[in-house]
Amino acid sequence: MADQAQTIDPASLTQAGESSPHRFHPQGEPVITGINRIGLWSLYLKEVRRFMKVQTQTIWAPAVTTLLFLVIFSLALGRADRTVFGVPFTSFLAPGLIVMGMMQNAFANSGFSLLSGKIQGTIIDVLMPPLSTGELMTGILGAAVTRSVMVGCAVALAVILWPGVSLTVAAPWAIVWFGLMGALMLALLGLVTSIWAEKFDHNAAVTNFVIAPLSLLSGTFYTIDNLHGAFQAISRVNPFFYTISGFRYGFLGESDIGAGAGAVWQAALGLGVLNAIFCWLVYRLLKSGWKLKD
Repeated sequence: MADQAQTIDPASLTQAGESSPHRFHPQGEPVITGINRIGLWSLYLKEVRRFMKVQTQTIWAPAVTTLLFLVIFSLALGRADRTVFGVPFTSFLAPGLIVMGMMQNAFANSGFSLLSGKIQGTIIDVLMPPLSTGELMTGILGAAVTRSVMVGCAVALAVILWPGVSLTVAAPWAIVWFGLMGALMLALLGLVTSIWAEKFDHNAAVTNFVIAPLSLLSGTFYTIDNLHGAFQAISRVNPFFYTISGFRYGFLGESDIGAGAGAVWQAALGLGVLNAIFCWLVYRLLKSGWKLKD
């Protein structure tokens, strides 16, 4: 009948010619090719704004906590005349505390990203946008590393205010490389945790039983030369040890990784390879949709 709405075959719209501005793409044909820069940037900003809204807790609180560590351990272990690697104990302690704060906050940021969506039932808001697995992973990791760097700057500012601490730069490349590699490593671990975890208790378990022990037993507060041979061997399989010692080398020009700068370069290469392998494994896990699309 004339007063009935006419049905339009979508296939007929695709036959209007190549010049038609209303041509529909066939089913399965990607509309966005290459990198979805707008989507990636939007995800990154979303993650950054999430932790910046509570920056007192996410940026400045770690600086205060680290300063308390510095005060307590310097008073308990550091005598006025005690030196390590030829510098006062507080100057030895400060770089380790800075990078430890960076790593822990990188984990905290990425470990909350997907987990909060699963618990609140809003995970579809992250999975539905036209973002590839690599773009989703890059946006989350990029925000975690950004928070890590901001925390590192805040912690460095806090420890400099403590009397007796001197942060002189001996090897800038080591500060940048080991700082970023440590942050990326913990951001990847946090992303795996947020995929696996089903409640906040799971996230807290990884923090308490994995992150905290590896951080505290990594040479942050001591040199491994003071340990028994067996415990030295255990420390040398801890990637946290190489991150903290390499980062400390950037300030002091000395480390307990090994004799000379060659050992530090080897540790830098090893961390890069470890993170590359870890990135590939996390990418495959995220692409599989395990515990996200079930």
